[in-house]
Amino acid sequence: MTGLAQHYIAGLWRDDGARPRPSVNPADDTPLGRYVPGNAALADEAATAARAAFDDGLWAASPGCGRSCCMNSRTGLPRRRMTSRIWSWPRMASSGRRRWVKPWLASPRSRYYAGLARNIRGSMQEMAPGQISLFHREAAGVAGIIVPWNAPVTLLVRSLAPALAAGCTAVIKPAAQTPLVHARVMQCLAECPSLPAGVINSVNENGIEVGQAMVASPLIDVISFTGSSRTGRKIMEGAAATLKRVGLELGGKAPSVIFEDADLDLAVRRLTHGSLAIAGQMCAAAARFLVHDSVAADFAERMTAGLKAVRVGPGADPSSGMGALIDTANQARLMRLIEQAGDEGRMMLKGGPLETGAFLTPTLFGIDDVRSPLVQEELFGPIISFETFGDEAEAVAKANATVYGLAASVFTRDHARAMRMSRAIRAGTVWINAHLRLFAEAETGGYGQSGLGRLHGPEGLHDFLETKHIFMEPGVA
Repeated sequence: MTGLAQHYIAGLWRDDGARPRPSVNPADDTPLGRYVPGNAALADEAATAARAAFDDGLWAASPGCGRSCCMNSRTGLPRRRMTSRIWSWPRMASSGRRRWVKPWLASPRSRYYAGLARNIRGSMQEMAPGQISLFHREAAGVAGIIVPWNAPVTLLVRSLAPALAAGCTAVIKPAAQTPLVHARVMQCLAECPSLPAGVINSVNENGIEVGQAMVASPLIDVISFTGSSRTGRKIMEGAAATLKRVGLELGGKAPSVIFEDADLDLAVRRLTHGSLAIAGQMCAAAARFLVHDSVAADFAERMTAGLKAVRVGPGADPSSGMGALIDTANQARLMRLIEQAGDEGRMMLKGGPLETGAFLTPTLFGIDDVRSPLVQEELFGPIISFETFGDEAEAVAKANATVYGLAASVFTRDHARAMRMSRAIRAGTVWINAHLRLFAEAETGGYGQSGLGRLHGPEGLHDFLETKHIFMEPGVA
């Protein structure tokens, strides 16, 4: 695919004369197309357009059924299959099959929130005879949506769909690494005849300038951000000046706890996919294997074989099981971490680069010191630590030993133990005998430094809605 990814403001495509920059395929460093970088002035213009579209009431005050119909329209939120090399890098490893990260994965999210748009209800309470309080749920205002690069379509729609369902208008900032796929999504939205101009606006990033302008803008009421905990803290600081609402899904260090009675073959299959999805560049990916002493050697042998069997290569190649990293800079960063893991721990499977491209084969290393930065910090790549435990209490203590609490998994045949562990582990999602099972209907979000608020499910609407109390005494003029 070749093309130019522009900004989309108030229903118009814009480039404003800025010099386009190349967007490259990390699998072979070849250009895929070009994008126009944005600036703070364009971010402010987009926020102004979104505020005007919100204030005129055509979208925000329309019945939920109208917004639902627009979201379900054939040219609304992306439901069309779009095949191109721009999809090629984020391939997911799975047991015995291959699954592409494609735009239609966003479709269940848009349909789900299109349904919820028709069911946003308030409530009524009689405070005293003849005195009635109405509690009305209405749109919070303009939503600023900051999208990460690792799943640029799915994670955009995950925030945009509930924002639109609630009646908000939006300003979107795509990641600088994925402007071309974002432009395809915006093209789908631009072709929707029932979507008023200015309801959705998008400005490409230029370093951090556009994101900073959005966070500081007094015209934006809500920020929805998915990304690192470090950036999340900066967003909170920047949003404090205007006291805007902030929803954050941040970093993770997901532990997978494997007990002595677990089906080890099942665990290997599920965790091969669960640790290598999007080349491990996923906040909920399995990053730590916590294994009972009695099966540690057996599981290590099976898991090492499972990771070795994954073929790393270009996503466009059907035989590939895991694609490239996002860029060569991250490849170099992860290579340094692999060397550190060899120094601090026991190298069980050492990964390395391929001859060309931003590829990295999986790494598995054993470590005993839970205080190590290799255990405590999010590595964001196909590098997994291997730790052991002796009893359930130690498993819980190690699972909860980091500042993160986004996701975890437990592998056991003991249902009572599974429920005890799922309650004891402080994480927003705990999978039993599975990992990375995500659904539009099921809330996701984190404890601790993994974020604030929830996405998906009915609670995904909460960041984009306000509750208004209307008091009335019927018959009193």
